[in-house]
Amino acid sequence: MIRHIVLLRFRPEITASEKAAIYFDLESLRELIPGFLGMSFGGNASPEGLHQGYTEGFTMDFADEAARDAYLEHPAHKAAGGRMVAALEGGRDGLIVFDMVV
Repeated sequence: MIRHIVLLRFRPEITASEKAAIYFDLESLRELIPGFLGMSFGGNASPEGLHQGYTEGFTMDFADEAARDAYLEHPAHKAAGGRMVAALEGGRDGLIVFDMVV
């Protein structure tokens, strides 16, 4: 299984409802991508203070690399990702992506 981890720095003016809509767009891709197993999202809850400004994030689980790769290339992902990037501080500089095998 592949766990796709994304940390985010939203621009301050992005509302909670806009963030929810972005997460909804991403989560709805489960209906389109075989092997997209699930998604979790939320704000940073760590008491350590090491978030470096990344205050929100999400994880997606994929059955395997092929499912993850299909997600990355899917036009609906590119549209949802573009919407998300437009809401981040510095665009693509406002996110970190890390995938790991679990």
